[in-house]
Amino acid sequence: MRILVVEDDPGIAGQLVRALKDANYAVDQANDGEEGHFLGDTEPYDAVVLDLGLPVIDGITVLERWRSDGRTMPVLILTARDRWREKVAGFDAGADDYVAKPFQMEELLARLRALIRRAAGHASAVIECGPLAIDTRAARVSLNGDPVKLTGHEYKLIVYLAHEKGRVVSRTELTEHIYDQDFDRDSNTIEVFVGRLRRKLGNGVIITERGLGYRLADAEHQPDDSA
Repeated sequence: MRILVVEDDPGIAGQLVRALKDANYAVDQANDGEEGHFLGDTEPYDAVVLDLGLPVIDGITVLERWRSDGRTMPVLILTARDRWREKVAGFDAGADDYVAKPFQMEELLARLRALIRRAAGHASAVIECGPLAIDTRAARVSLNGDPVKLTGHEYKLIVYLAHEKGRVVSRTELTEHIYDQDFDRDSNTIEVFVGRLRRKLGNGVIITERGLGYRLADAEHQPDDSA
């Protein structure tokens, strides 16, 4: 999953980026509202952390522009603790949730996980597909109850497919959502990660739809697919 952080305070921005990367997110960062608006308008994000007190263009204006342009990604706003009017203005502009500064990083990460889950139509922190279970809180994957050790990119790929369960996801889309903007993206590596996951999870978990992409097998029916 790919997150955009729009925050002008270098200390807070650095803490956010490190924590999000440690939690297996691909992360892009913008230091002002103009850059943040551009990235949110041109790149596909699964969620955005948006400070309201930004230079160049304030956070409320950035959010209003995204929403008026049809951008629907979940947005978590950051506000000063005593500025309740900012919270109201943020919600009215289209925010999905907020965290007041100073904040606990664990709470912010939990709120982001919940926003991403709800946007994908999942109520539980554990996403299940037949024998496969993905605990998004702990970033753990199990198969038939047994833990499966995955690399960071393998986990990012399987968790994105899990959030999009029931839908075919193209290699291009997977590439856009598991790598950040500065990564040297190569959609051919997706095939490598899928191959590794099949060796660890079995051939029937990830289905190839020829010419379209990949999807997780239905819970009731997981055919063998070694392609």
